[in-house]
Amino acid sequence: MLRAADGDQAAYETLMERWETPVRRFMGRMLQNAAEGDDLAQATFVRAWQDRARFKAPAEFRPWLFRFAADLARERLRWWRKRPSVSLEPWLEAIGENPPEEPLSEGEIVVKERAKAVQKAVAALPPALREIAVLFEFEGVPQAEIAVIMGCSPKAVENRLFRARTGLRASLANVD
Repeated sequence: MLRAADGDQAAYETLMERWETPVRRFMGRMLQNAAEGDDLAQATFVRAWQDRARFKAPAEFRPWLFRFAADLARERLRWWRKRPSVSLEPWLEAIGENPPEEPLSEGEIVVKERAKAVQKAVAALPPALREIAVLFEFEGVPQAEIAVIMGCSPKAVENRLFRARTGLRASLANVD
């Protein structure tokens, strides 16, 4: 990152290749929308490139990068709350636009239903708790780095992670 901060585009491209998938996964889980997640992942790298001169040597790259991602995700979630959207899926199903899916085995159905239940439970968390749950549980980011990303104390991260897990347990209590 120090070479990229000095304007080395090749070094920054290497960083992008290394971190593109984790940033895209984080955005997709935060927003529950893969296309929006991909767009904001690209915007994260653009913003990081624009602010590359602010990167300081002893700092770690992951919290620095994910801070941009988290800020963009929060911005988009706030925007969506003010401008709710309407899904076209029921309309497309009504006119027969969605092709039928292949039949799934019983085990595949159970796994798919559990994944949907977890996804729905994570989406139901308040944004600050969702952000911490996604970073810690799905992306494997340590609590100390999450504190840097979110701009709060490690103790606040610990408390919010506890509240997020409690909310997820309650939401998933009835899922087999």
